[in-house]
Amino acid sequence: MEYENTRRAVFIERPNRFIAHVLLDGVPTVCHVKNTGRCRELLLPGADVVVQACPNPKRKTAYDLIAVYKGGRLINMDAAAPNAVCAEWLRAGGLGFVPELIRPERRFGDSRFDFYLERNGRGSFLEVKGVTLEENGVVRFPDAPTERGVKHLRGLMRCAAEGYGAYAVFIVQMEKVLYFEPNRETHPAFAQALREAAGAGVQILALDCLTEENRLRPGKPVEVRL
Repeated sequence: MEYENTRRAVFIERPNRFIAHVLLDGVPTVCHVKNTGRCRELLLPGADVVVQACPNPKRKTAYDLIAVYKGGRLINMDAAAPNAVCAEWLRAGGLGFVPELIRPERRFGDSRFDFYLERNGRGSFLEVKGVTLEENGVVRFPDAPTERGVKHLRGLMRCAAEGYGAYAVFIVQMEKVLYFEPNRETHPAFAQALREAAGAGVQILALDCLTEENRLRPGKPVEVRL
């Protein structure tokens, strides 16, 4: 995933989940935040951030905030990036095979999943979750309670029970992490559902990303600890 027209700025504040105020070349500037999650441990006053110029006269803001430095670690915050990275990873055979068919946004029952795949006549459903929460090299999901996430896991369990392949893939939007685990303190029900999903045949995978200010690429598998 490539970003054009990126620049470094300094974070000031986030008055609501959609916008942030930054200093760009010393000038106060309003940016759109491409992630509606809390990200409280990332967007701290004085943090270096990466913004992308978006010269569209119909927009209310001229820049998107796409990444932040946490100490020396660059973390991509673009909520649209994990699906793009996962699609690239799938096409490169990340699952151990190259699907003959990859289709985004497919419904099964009362759930809509990010991808539907086919290989050798067998269909699979795959849900992607982006991970930005990191502490001492350990990455966790979610950073806030997510009933939608629990619903997706229950839906994947139904897929597996009916003979489909089922995957939950956590795209870690940074590199060089130790391992991934569910955030039990923030949402115990999600952690429990993830363990149940693994026991029901859903494959739980995590992948880090090679992260640059103007690029995000699939990286290496990350150990999953449930």
